[in-house]
Amino acid sequence: MRDFNDPADQPVVARSVSRADRDLMALAIGVAAIIMFIGTGANVMPDVVQALQGVGLPPDRLLSNALLLNIALIIFGLRRYRDLQEEVRERRMAEERARELAEHDPLTGCLNRRAIASATDALIAGSAERGEHVGFLMIDVDNFKRINDANGHSVGDNVLQACAARIADLLPARGLLARLGGDEFACVVPFAAGMPEPVEDFARRITLHVARPVPIGHLELEVTVSVGIARSDAHAEANAQALLHMADIAMYQAKKTGKNNHCWFDPAMEKDLRERHELETALRAAIPAGEFVPYYQQQIDIETGRITGFEMLARWNSPRYGHIGPEQFIAIAEEIGVIDDLSEGLIRQALRDAREWDPSITLAINVSPVQLRDPWFAQKLIKLLVEANFPANRLEVEITETCLHDNIQQVRTLIASLKNQGMTVSLDDFGSGYSSLAQLQSLPFDRLKIDRSFVSPMSGCTDSATIVRVISSLGEGLGLPITAEGVESAEIARQLRDLGNMHAQGYLYGRPESGSETLARLADMGLTARARPTERHQRPPLSDVA
Repeated sequence: MRDFNDPADQPVVARSVSRADRDLMALAIGVAAIIMFIGTGANVMPDVVQALQGVGLPPDRLLSNALLLNIALIIFGLRRYRDLQEEVRERRMAEERARELAEHDPLTGCLNRRAIASATDALIAGSAERGEHVGFLMIDVDNFKRINDANGHSVGDNVLQACAARIADLLPARGLLARLGGDEFACVVPFAAGMPEPVEDFARRITLHVARPVPIGHLELEVTVSVGIARSDAHAEANAQALLHMADIAMYQAKKTGKNNHCWFDPAMEKDLRERHELETALRAAIPAGEFVPYYQQQIDIETGRITGFEMLARWNSPRYGHIGPEQFIAIAEEIGVIDDLSEGLIRQALRDAREWDPSITLAINVSPVQLRDPWFAQKLIKLLVEANFPANRLEVEITETCLHDNIQQVRTLIASLKNQGMTVSLDDFGSGYSSLAQLQSLPFDRLKIDRSFVSPMSGCTDSATIVRVISSLGEGLGLPITAEGVESAEIARQLRDLGNMHAQGYLYGRPESGSETLARLADMGLTARARPTERHQRPPLSDVA
């Protein structure tokens, strides 16, 4: 911060004072000139008129010169007065523009974060006098970062302008609209005491009205918003800051429950948010602390029962939260932007572990949709393989079916890069993401993995059994080997065996194990890199054991 006594500021002050003095001096000179003109003119003008008529003596030269000087000074004063008027007008315009910039967002024309606070407090006070309350709506554009990353910030700016215009179209009388920053907007609307329904209807119309394609050039971008709502009559401290905080929590809940909807604030949400924040903090600290470790679930040949590979599964050994599965932290890691670091550490450790296994056993890893959007992901994976001295043909990369809808061209490029390096690529959770057969035919996958939601209920659900049979036939027709997930009983294994040769994994063949447990299991079976060839595959196949 600059010191107000800084000498560098003094010339500016001096110039300001000098200009004011000059303005005052010019005004004084103009007034004096007018007074002198009146006095001098009264003495000189009659003589001038008589001289022009050829009567009397010529006017006094000194007084005539004084009169002319007075006229010049009056003209100077009038011009300076006009200039002063113009300066005053320009200053007022500049002050008005500065005030507008200080209170409004330059991109959308909405109020900004600072202005909405005072305007909300004023609206709360005015509404209270009318016996009304106010609803505060926090509006966040869903997946806006993805729009920016894929299309550039200029397109993102156009999307924000379109959203602001669409929300403004719905704004009721006396309502306020502000852009808080980034992709967040806020609306404040009054409602009659005990009748918050119009506020909920307003939120519903916002989600419907904004959720229309935004045409930008040759693009049509799909845009949705999530809305959180707080009401002033439900809380004791009904000021702008408190309502913003509560609406923000409700908006986060709306995103958590699927996005493109609205949610009212509930005090229980604050507790959930605090716990979520604590989990995020612990998760960030856990990555450099090495608390995330790979576990391995075996994949077997369903005909012979022999181990063909392992799928790596993430586990969090937290000193505070205990042993946590991926379903509790992967989505959070993706949201807070640490999935790359987390996954890289797991893959690095998994490659070191798998290097100790028999060379015939493969390692399968899952790829997050967030990682697929990284154009350098393939290069990062190759670097990890080189560091671990692990052969690329033993690594299988699993891409979930839902990833195909995000950016099919980028997925195609990534698959080609991975296959060019010798890795195999499988389509994970097939059947759960509604991918088209055209996508399946156009993308060079090496294997299909049937989602466990179809495999696990096979023994008691004819529909699931039919779906698995159809997918198996599809894979056979396309020349793609099949892996069935979620095999939990001998009956399911028998049904799968009737469909032909495939790989299977599930609790029937054992729970996921740590790296040391997996290595010990393989050592007992003679399936480690150090085992002599004659020692390998001497234990009975797992299918016989089962």
